[in-house]
Amino acid sequence: MTTDKAHEQRSERSPVRKVDANSALGSPKGAGPAQPSSDGRIAIEGVSFEVDGGRFAAKTVAGKPFHVKADIFGDGHESYAAAFLWRRKGDDTFYESPMTFLENDRWEAQAVLPRNGHYECSIIAWRDLFTTWKKEVTKKLAAGLSVALELEEGRRLLQGAVGPDGSATDRAQIDRFLSQDAALDGKTPETEAARFALLSSDDLSALMRRSGPRTNLMQYRILPVFADRTAAAFSAWYELMPRSQSQQPGRHGTFADVIDRLPYIRDLGFDVLYFPPIHPIGKTNRKGRNNSLKAAEGEPGSPYAIGSADGGHDALHPELGSFEDFERLVVAAREHGLEIALDFAIQCSPDHPWIKEHPEWFDWRPDGSIKFAENPPKKYEDIVNVHFYRDAFPSLWYALRDIVLFWVKRGVRIFRVDNPHTKPFPFWEWIIDDIRKTDPGVIFLAEAFTRPKVMKRLAKVGFAQSYSYFTWRNRKQEITDYLAELTQEECREYMRPNFFVNTPDINPRFLQTSGRPGFRTRLVLAATLGGNYGVYNGYEICEADALPGKEEYLNSEKYEIRAWDLDRPGHIKDDIRLVNRLRRDHPALQDFANLRFYNAANDAVLAYGKRSGDDFVLIHVNLDPHNVQQFQFEVPLWELGLPDDGAVAVRDLIFGNSFTWQGKTQWLELDPATRPYAIWQLSKVAR
Repeated sequence: MTTDKAHEQRSERSPVRKVDANSALGSPKGAGPAQPSSDGRIAIEGVSFEVDGGRFAAKTVAGKPFHVKADIFGDGHESYAAAFLWRRKGDDTFYESPMTFLENDRWEAQAVLPRNGHYECSIIAWRDLFTTWKKEVTKKLAAGLSVALELEEGRRLLQGAVGPDGSATDRAQIDRFLSQDAALDGKTPETEAARFALLSSDDLSALMRRSGPRTNLMQYRILPVFADRTAAAFSAWYELMPRSQSQQPGRHGTFADVIDRLPYIRDLGFDVLYFPPIHPIGKTNRKGRNNSLKAAEGEPGSPYAIGSADGGHDALHPELGSFEDFERLVVAAREHGLEIALDFAIQCSPDHPWIKEHPEWFDWRPDGSIKFAENPPKKYEDIVNVHFYRDAFPSLWYALRDIVLFWVKRGVRIFRVDNPHTKPFPFWEWIIDDIRKTDPGVIFLAEAFTRPKVMKRLAKVGFAQSYSYFTWRNRKQEITDYLAELTQEECREYMRPNFFVNTPDINPRFLQTSGRPGFRTRLVLAATLGGNYGVYNGYEICEADALPGKEEYLNSEKYEIRAWDLDRPGHIKDDIRLVNRLRRDHPALQDFANLRFYNAANDAVLAYGKRSGDDFVLIHVNLDPHNVQQFQFEVPLWELGLPDDGAVAVRDLIFGNSFTWQGKTQWLELDPATRPYAIWQLSKVAR
C-alpha cells in the first residue's frame, strides 16, 4: 500500500476529510470588496505557516505532525468552526483536518503530510450555526424558558445538513435522530429537555461538525509548504577529511581508509558523515602549512582550492581513489546507518579546467590576469570565484546544477554549501527547486556565518538546514535569547539550525580555554538544544591547540595531512555515545521548536526541557567549565498538570536510577570536573 493510499484509508476513520478543490470554498483573502458583499464576514489572520505572504514555503517533516495556528474570529457572539486544508502540489483534492479553539481567538490544528515534497495548504472557517444554537438553548433551558420554537430551529438545521458531496451514512444517521425527536414531540418542560438532550448529544454534535451547514464560509489564500525527509530536521553530523584517515603519518588517506573508520563513527552514534571537498587540488599559489602563502614540496594544499589538470567539481582527488572506490564507500556507509554528505564549494583554483573552457564565467582584471578571491585586505591567491550574471548566465547555473545531480546519481543526497551568502539568492532558489524535481529528498545545509537577515533569507529560498550563531553563544542569557528567537519567532517555520560545536575553520575561544569540561558542556548543549548538530573530527579528544590570538587550529588539516590518535587520554567519546543514544531513544529530543527554558537560580546554570507526548526530558548544564555550581531549580510540575506541591517520578538518564521529587523546588550541584550536566526523564507518579 502506498503512503498516500494508506493515509486516505486512515482518513475514512479519522476527523480528516477530502474536499474537492473546485467546490465553492468562499472568497480567498484579498483587498476587500469593491461593492457591498456578504463575503469576508469571518477574519482569518496570523497564519503561522505563512512566510512573507506566501512568497516562500514553510517547512515541516513528512510523516510527522505539522502544527498550524491562526487567528479566526467574526462579529457578534456566534460560534465558529475552522479546518486546515492540505494537498500535494498538483493534486485536485484537499484533505481537511479540524482546528480547535485555544484562547483569545487563536485556533490550532495538526496534520501529517505523508510524503516528502511540495504541498499547498490553506485554512477555511465558517459560522457554526448548530453549536451557536446549542449554546443559546442551553442558557434558555437553564433559565426555565420554553424552547419549543428553538427546537424546531434545531430540526431545520439538521434537515439542512450534509451537502451534495456529503456522506450518505451521515445523512442516514441524522435522519434517525430526527425520527427519534419526532417521537418525543411535545411541549412540556420535561419533553423539551429530553428532546434537547437528544438533539445536542455528543454523537449528533460530532455528525454536525462533520456534515453541518458551513455558513459564510471563508477560505484563506493557498500557501506553499515543503515536507522534508526526517534527516533535514533531525541528524547528527561527524566531519572528517578523508586524506587524514590513513592513521599513518605522512601517508595520504583513501576512501578505503574511510571505510575502515565507519564502525568507529557509527559506534559514536552519528548518522551523517560529512567530507570537505574531495576534488583535485590546484598547484598554482597552493597554500602551505598553517596557511602559509607558499607550500613546501609535497604539501597537499587546501581542499577548497578545487580543480587541476585532473579535473574539477565532477572529479576525485586521485590519491583518494576511484569512483568505484567512492561508490563502495557510499554503500558501506549506508550499511552502517550513515549517509555521506559532501561539500558544495563554488570556487576554483587557478588551475580549474573551467577557466580555459569558460573564461566568461570569471572576472578578469585590466591587465588580463584573473581576479583572485578577496575579502579586502585579505586576498586568497589559491582561489578564484565565478560570477553569476553577464555572459555566465544561464550556462554557469546549469553547469552547477549538473554538478549536484552528478553526485546525487552517485548516492549523495546531503550537501553542505560553502559560503552561500556570497552567491545570488535567485540562484539558490532556482537550483534547489530544480534539483527537488529530480529528488525532493536532497538536503542543503547553508554554511553562512553572516548577518541574521541574510541567514534567514537563505533558509527561505530552500536551504533545509542553516549554520547559526550557536558556536559563539556561551552565557546563559545569550543562549536563552538566541534560542527563543529560533524557536518562538516566525523563523521557526522555515529555518532549521545545525549546531556545529566546531569546524575546520572555527576553533572557538571558549573551547581553547575551557578544557575537557567545556567540550562536554558544548556537546550536550548542541545535541539536546537542537534537532541537528555536528562535530568536527578531533572534538572527541578535546583538540583545542590554536594559532595565537585566532579562532583557528594550529597545524590545521586544511593545509596538511594529520594522523589522529583518537584514543588519547581525556577523550569524551562516552559522552558522545550517551547523547546520541538519548537522542535516538527519546522523541522529545528529536524536535526543536518544543524547547522550553526553566528557572535555575544561578546565572551559570542553564535549565531547559523538551516534551513530546508522554516523553518529557529535563536538562541542567553547568556553563562554567572551571567551578562547581550549586543551585535551586524549579521542577516544571505544571507541564504535567501537577500542583506546586505535587510529586513527579524522575529517572536519571545518565546513571539509570529512579526516584521521586516532591514539590516544585529542588537543589542540585554540578561539578565540571566530574560531570557538568544532568539529564532527567520526568513523568507522573504511578498510582
